[in-house]
Amino acid sequence: MSEPSAQSQPLVEFREVSKRFGAGPLVLDQITLATRPGDFVSLIGPSGCGKSTLLRLIAGLTSVSSGTLTVDGLTPEAAAAELAFVFQEPTLLPWLTVAANIELPLSLRGILPAERVATRQRVLELVRLNPKASAYPRQLSGGQKMRVSIARALALSPKILLLDEPFGALDEMTREHLNEELLAIRERHAWTAFFVTHSVAEAVFLSNRVLVMSANPGHIHTEITIPFAYPRTEQTRLSRDYHDLVAKVSRILRSVETDTV
Repeated sequence: MSEPSAQSQPLVEFREVSKRFGAGPLVLDQITLATRPGDFVSLIGPSGCGKSTLLRLIAGLTSVSSGTLTVDGLTPEAAAAELAFVFQEPTLLPWLTVAANIELPLSLRGILPAERVATRQRVLELVRLNPKASAYPRQLSGGQKMRVSIARALALSPKILLLDEPFGALDEMTREHLNEELLAIRERHAWTAFFVTHSVAEAVFLSNRVLVMSANPGHIHTEITIPFAYPRTEQTRLSRDYHDLVAKVSRILRSVETDTV
């Protein structure tokens, strides 16, 4: 897919957004951020810095305490149909087959059965799980469950995909393979991504922008632009430039974590 255009209007825009829950301390403080269509933004930082809260604000699952946040020019609540969320756990219903799990959100939106089936077949093909359509979650590996979760999100044809550590529980080899699959899907079906991870290597491989966040309260400490062109492959991981950039971002993250302790 083409690189994000510098002339594009912001798709998601935070203007001095702060968030606290009730009378508690600030979770996020003065977040200002504009992302363009086609951006792949990864969020890394110490636990408690508000990465997941930032995603939940975009999704309209919680509201800002101050400042303004727009999604495609709308409030997050009004733009909810343009987003899909992939959580750390696959959250598949164990009594439904893979096919039924994918069709469920379409059914809840009132999509007719014929269109639901066509969409399900299309996204299962994308994640290479058509042979598992009749299987139940208990019959799938961890990587397969996560691919079903991604397929379910993509079935909604989102403009924005929010991913909260979706590969965190997987082994390194499976994780790297799914990183490559995710980018391959994105080449065919353009969407903008916000991706929370604790892995610097994963963030650098996937993203064109990496935001290092600091805690107490959560704020954007540093933004790093990732210069590698898409598509990215195993050769990207083997390059000296990639390893140098992973080392650079790791140093920034370590300094943030040291300051937070």
